[in-house]
Parts: sequence; structure tokens; C-alpha cells
Amino acid sequence: MVIPNYIKYIRERVGQDRVIVVGAGVLVYKDGKLLLQRRKDNRRWALHGGNVDIGEVVEDAAKRELREETGLIANELKLFGVFSGENMMYTYPNGDEVYIVGVVYTCNDFSGEPIPDPEEVLELKWFNIDDLPEDISPIDTEAINAFAEHMQWE
Repeated sequence: MVIPNYIKYIRERVGQDRVIVVGAGVLVYKDGKLLLQRRKDNRRWALHGGNVDIGEVVEDAAKRELREETGLIANELKLFGVFSGENMMYTYPNGDEVYIVGVVYTCNDFSGEPIPDPEEVLELKWFNIDDLPEDISPIDTEAINAFAEHMQWE
């Protein structure tokens, strides 16, 4: 049984203190381009993703977040990497502190047209893999840079 809105449940109990969360992210790419979203909360470019709820399969969380934020349906995801460490400590603009263990997938097999979720996303944009924006959200920098380096060897 999946318990949705786990982070809301935890925040009601611990306030803004640092909590550990598992994040599921997706790097969507095609034709040498990477689809990024400009986040509404910090106005920086980021991959697509969010928190894994209790009982939820991480890959299912990644697919759910991708669909919620972009309208895209992931037909297939491939595990890219797990990102953790001090660089994954983050304080959201609202003051909530987290330590994220990020499970990141790649996806080049998807359907639908990208449509940003107005609640979380300011815009969606395709970037050439060798010309990525500088203002990337801190918790996504390592994964996006690793992916760009990986694609240069493909």
C-alpha cells in the first residue's frame, strides 16, 4: 500500500528540520538534447522528479513525477545513478531542510508532448547537451553534469 504525501506528513511532525528523503529523478533526452524544467520554487533549471512515497517503487515514483511535471509518459526508464553526499543537502526556499538520496533514471523512450505543470514548473526547454544552462538547481547539478559527460562518450 502506497502512502501518498509522505513529506507533508513528516513536515507536520518535524517542522523544517532536516529530514532524509529518497528522490526519484528523470533525465529526458532525444537527438542530443536534454529536457529541463525551470522550477517554480527556486527558478533554476532541474531534472524532473520528486519524493518517493512510503511503499512506492522508486521507478514508479520517477514515472509519476515525470508525468505530473511535464505531461510526458515514460515508456522505458534506465537507471543512470544514485547520488548522495554533502552536495545533496538542500534548503528549499520555504526553509524546509532535506538530505536527498537521489535515484536518477534516463528516458529517451516517451510519449506525449511536454506541457509544464503550472503548480511546480515555470517552463520546459530542450538544451543541447554541450550547451547546458549555468543556473542548475544545486541538488541536480551532479546528475546533470554526469549525464552530459556520459553523452559525450556515446
